Amino acid sequence: KYWDNNVNGSICLFQVMEEFNCQTIVFSSSASVYGSNHKNEIIESANISPINPYGHTKAAIEKILEGLYLSSSKKWRIANLRYFNPIGAHDSGLIGEDPNDQPNNLFPIICRVALGRYEKLKIYGNNWDTKDGTGVRDYIHVMDLAEAHLSALDYLLESKSKLITLNIGTGIATSVLDLVKRFIEINNCSIPYEFTKRRKGDSSFLVANNQLAISIINWKPKKNLDDMCRDGWKYYSKK
Repeated sequence: KYWDNNVNGSICLFQVMEEFNCQTIVFSSSASVYGSNHKNEIIESANISPINPYGHTKAAIEKILEGLYLSSSKKWRIANLRYFNPIGAHDSGLIGEDPNDQPNNLFPIICRVALGRYEKLKIYGNNWDTKDGTGVRDYIHVMDLAEAHLSALDYLLESKSKLITLNIGTGIATSVLDLVKRFIEINNCSIPYEFTKRRKGDSSFLVANNQLAISIINWKPKKNLDDMCRDGWKYYSKK
């Protein structure tokens, strides 16, 4: 499904874009293209070594876009934004994330546990090589991510043919337990949790070096972990 939706869907989109001479795109890529075994902030030139199907599809689409850029007589303007871990919601509480199926990512599960829709949060592994044994990620407010798209698009529209690849994250390392404890404190709620075995395809540390995005597209994250927890819960608690 990942290959069909992501790769085949993208090829169809790019074909239609070429047909109608629309050759400017901000692509939603992912930090999952970097794989695992990182101990420091990741820069864009790091090796591409995905460890799960989702990451492989994102890397494949980046390669397709690179091919379009190199083979199209310099017509394409492309920004690959490698998202780290977007969470939170619009601060109005009106727009947020509520997957129809069982979520795979952490934040909606935390919110559903806080609502009582799930009994407890399962934390996959407490023996990672991190400060508290839980996986460390770079969580970024979804509204900062939205602003990055606008900044990237503005940059492309002011440029001739261009291909840029940027990490979109805060550069701040936050463990799963850090996030859970902060959510509890900010929102004065209860999050029962238990540790279970690690999942295949996970990594211990995935944090962005975001300096290239800051320098190239005149963007920087403005919201902190408290904002992410508060805004995400505001959306869920209104449901």
